[in-house]
Amino acid sequence: MRLLRSLIDDDAGATAIEYGLIAAIISVALLTGYGAFTGALMNVFETITTAITTAGA
Repeated sequence: MRLLRSLIDDDAGATAIEYGLIAAIISVALLTGYGAFTGALMNVFETITTAITTAGA
């Protein structure tokens, strides 16, 4: 019974799981932001390329 009680009262595993979930949420947010930033940056480069091409013609 004492072993069961000590396992129920132990919080060390729960803390590790919480930190893992926080790291996973941050990773998903960073990947989502990176995807949006990459698309916007490609649009800027395409606009610059178009402007240089039409200016040289």
